[in-house]
Amino acid sequence: MPNEFLSIKNIARQALPRLIENLVFPNLIHKDYSDTYEVGKGATIQVRKPVILTASEFNEGSGTSAQDVKETSVEVTLDKLATVDVEFGAIARATSVDDLNRLFIEPAAAALAEKINDDGLKEVKNIPYAVGTAGTTPDGLDDFANAAKVLDENKVPTVMRRGVWDPTAMSKFRVLGDLVNAEKSGATAALRAGSIGNVFGIDNYMAQGVVKTGSNTGAGTVKVDYASGYSKGATEIHIDGVTTALAAGDQIKIGNYYYTVKSAGALSSADQDIVLTTGLAADVADNADVAFVSANTVYNCVFHENAFAFVTRPLAAPAGVESYTTSFNGISLRVVRGYNMTYKKEMLSMDVLYGYKTMYPELAVRVLG
Repeated sequence: MPNEFLSIKNIARQALPRLIENLVFPNLIHKDYSDTYEVGKGATIQVRKPVILTASEFNEGSGTSAQDVKETSVEVTLDKLATVDVEFGAIARATSVDDLNRLFIEPAAAALAEKINDDGLKEVKNIPYAVGTAGTTPDGLDDFANAAKVLDENKVPTVMRRGVWDPTAMSKFRVLGDLVNAEKSGATAALRAGSIGNVFGIDNYMAQGVVKTGSNTGAGTVKVDYASGYSKGATEIHIDGVTTALAAGDQIKIGNYYYTVKSAGALSSADQDIVLTTGLAADVADNADVAFVSANTVYNCVFHENAFAFVTRPLAAPAGVESYTTSFNGISLRVVRGYNMTYKKEMLSMDVLYGYKTMYPELAVRVLG
């Protein structure tokens, strides 16, 4: 007789709260969820961007001036399908709920959360604003102050500011006398465990998946090559002096701003056309220097909740197998039990369909390390 705890429904309902507890980045940013089922990865959906309004001083002479509430949408591709798959034999031998938690639910939830966190933190590479020094770990109150200054200058709301730091930076902060007694906060166990509390209006957390760049370190003097220069917001630029072709994912610096290459044309006589993931943060003149970001530069980040979005949809049940999908607090999880005809083995799978989007790059700043 099958163990009552092996019900797919029971497994899914026990696993989802554990997954949510282990998430860090998705719990700190805007979440978009609906109960529309998707078959699998690759679907492109329209997501409404959070509305941003401007407050102004009331003028008794002219009265109020109404502003339009413009609700805009962006396309988000659900291009991530995190999955944990195991043979069913070990699970079938579970004799109690404790066994089931130990053998599958706890480790599967932790593994899914790690991948989901890591994928989200890669979005930080889309932020053009930066403070700090590449190769030098943030270790003082000035790092918080400098990040907050950039957000202040960009008129970022002072509420819902969060900081995510790599383990090395967090270890430096934890021994700062001013932070030792900082109040712990956070809605989940993972957040509380990695928190050093609020500093200068920033709620701070540690994440193991903070991104390090493996950028092109090409030599030579690289310049912007366009006689009239480029206006703020441009995403396609032409550069020359390139000795090693840039590729998608490479990191460059123009002026005081950092950019990620979305796509790149062929290298021709040291010239190359590149497309950036975000528009230029300022006007760029012809012959402006283009610097390559040092390899292994760490991208910590301070941001407002609406800078990024985590988008997830429930997965549809595959045909001919037992499955169950459950959702809570903007996260959806599917558990499937099936049979592999090739190897004649029962399999148990736990998966999550999702995508990330950088909504408002101006609401975030990288803190280099």
